[in-house]
Amino acid sequence: MLFAICAAALIAVGCGGNGGGDIDTSVINNPNTASGVDKDAKLPVIKFEKEQHDFGRISRGEMVSYSFKFTNTGNADLIVKECTATCGCTVADYPKNSLKPGEKGFITVSFNSAGKRGQQIQTVTVGTNAQPSRYVLRILAQVEN
Repeated sequence: MLFAICAAALIAVGCGGNGGGDIDTSVINNPNTASGVDKDAKLPVIKFEKEQHDFGRISRGEMVSYSFKFTNTGNADLIVKECTATCGCTVADYPKNSLKPGEKGFITVSFNSAGKRGQQIQTVTVGTNAQPSRYVLRILAQVEN
């Protein structure tokens, strides 16, 4: 019985609206239609020069970095929202400001090979406001003693 009362209270609070204000629909931009993506929609497009880099052979404990160059080839401002690595040994640095159409930027991926051995494949998922919104960058390295 207590569970039912708590659940009802949570539903009532959670469905209570947005504090009395309306949602501004101008912030919503969904270019997808039943027939595909609207060709007239103003959208950023992120275009990487390459999406994978191979460091080749490196020594264990070596720290290496590579900067993935990209361009906003779309017709709206591009925002890189996040870069998430698959492992704590890999870190990505990305632009925190928006990039206008035609502007270039870099996502620098650093890999720390301490404690690693053999073939390493690390990925960084890049989240953007482009369509599609997710991109995967890969770095490879052969870690030797």
